[in-house]
Amino acid sequence: MSRADINKVKSSVDKNIGSKVKIRANRGRHKIDVTEGVICETYPSIFLVQVANKADDTVQTISFSYTDVLTKDVQMQLI
Repeated sequence: MSRADINKVKSSVDKNIGSKVKIRANRGRHKIDVTEGVICETYPSIFLVQVANKADDTVQTISFSYTDVLTKDVQMQLI
């Protein structure tokens, strides 16, 4: 995993700020979280996704790292 690979992932996420994404995150021990949200901000090491909870009308912000995307612990798909 090189710095250039991380920069490619970061630039791809930067281009899609404000886009809806479906995220499949591997949380370990056979736990898979599937959520839909909007990419809201990017930082040098992480990016933030806002997820709306339909049950009680709240918004949750979840952070993911670019290395998680590279190692395929987090898979993203544009909706």
